Amino acid sequence: MAREEVTDEALMLRYQGGDRAAFTLLVKRHKTAIYNFVLRQIRSPALAEDIAQDVFVRVVQAAAEFRHSARFSTWIYTIARNLCIDQLRKQQLRRHPSLDQPGSSGEEDGPTLGERTADTHPARTVDRAAIGGELGRRIQIAVEELPDDQREVFLLREVGNVPFKDIAEMIGVPENTVKSRMRYALERLQKALSEYEDYAKAIH
Repeated sequence: MAREEVTDEALMLRYQGGDRAAFTLLVKRHKTAIYNFVLRQIRSPALAEDIAQDVFVRVVQAAAEFRHSARFSTWIYTIARNLCIDQLRKQQLRRHPSLDQPGSSGEEDGPTLGERTADTHPARTVDRAAIGGELGRRIQIAVEELPDDQREVFLLREVGNVPFKDIAEMIGVPENTVKSRMRYALERLQKALSEYEDYAKAIH
């Protein structure tokens, strides 16, 4: 009989008790997804690598603050999102030729979240066996072309597996707004897939 996998929350509690191996397993489970999430926002592999490492440094530093009732995925993606926002603000400030010129905040008008990376998974709802070739490229482009607010929700939900309620708290909007953004994102992706299917049929 296969052993039941230990939850992230249980591993975090073990780490709080001094079990370093538990933290190593958490890093192994989440490092790729965290890196991909950061990369889609920062658009720089080198910076994304640094920030992803910093995420786990923050986890260590704030380990005592983690509560048993919290979801680990929500907690760590909140850390990742905040670090990305900080980085995007710095990039936005560097783009201003003069501090005397008016402008809006980097959080609102900074770079989009999309970033092309070969080892990401656009959606769990898409058969992974079909992710490849032209179909995979078209799905990835469709994800990148989502409006920023829809893309952020999509990535948090599909890459981070963060519940809608927690996403709403993270980004400061009602839960119904989060669900609407996710629905619109999925509709856009479905349209992209339908267009590809129509194209594939036409050439056969």
